Amino acid sequence: MAEPRVPGSNGATLDLPCGESVSVQRLDMGMREYDCDCGDSHAVVMDIHPPSRFVPEFLVDILRETIETTDDAGEFGTLHIMGVVLEEFPSEVVAEDVAENPDVGYAMVWVADFDSRRLHEIVVELIVELMEHAVSHAENEDAMSQFEADMLNFDVAEFVDQYRNERDFTGPHDRPA
Repeated sequence: MAEPRVPGSNGATLDLPCGESVSVQRLDMGMREYDCDCGDSHAVVMDIHPPSRFVPEFLVDILRETIETTDDAGEFGTLHIMGVVLEEFPSEVVAEDVAENPDVGYAMVWVADFDSRRLHEIVVELIVELMEHAVSHAENEDAMSQFEADMLNFDVAEFVDQYRNERDFTGPHDRPA
């Protein structure tokens, strides 16, 4: 069932992967999940959310130093992370450019068919793949062997649990780690 038009909005709606739709007006900048009429919670990401939502700042810095972007978005960030997620899960993630909408405080929004915790795991898995690809081009066999050994001991779900607990996503004091 389509959501009713929000008074004062320009009527922009986002068709979700589950078949429902939501007014972009209902997706506020602090939102990480949208509790949908379909009964599920969908992960919500906006371009204003920092990449440290998913990984620590030091890793964001390394990714920015390592990954060269070729678009107008500037340094590696949330836009690029969500681009990779969208590429991997094209039927489970929708994106909308709302830059022309004066009623919202963000330019891009992504909503996933899965919840924010599952999205967090996916993002970490994809970042590990990016890092593995970068290390493989280093032409340093020892670095690749060390990276592979380190990844054998890396538990994505445990990392996400610890990081989300440290970040306290549900509290008012969420800060980059």
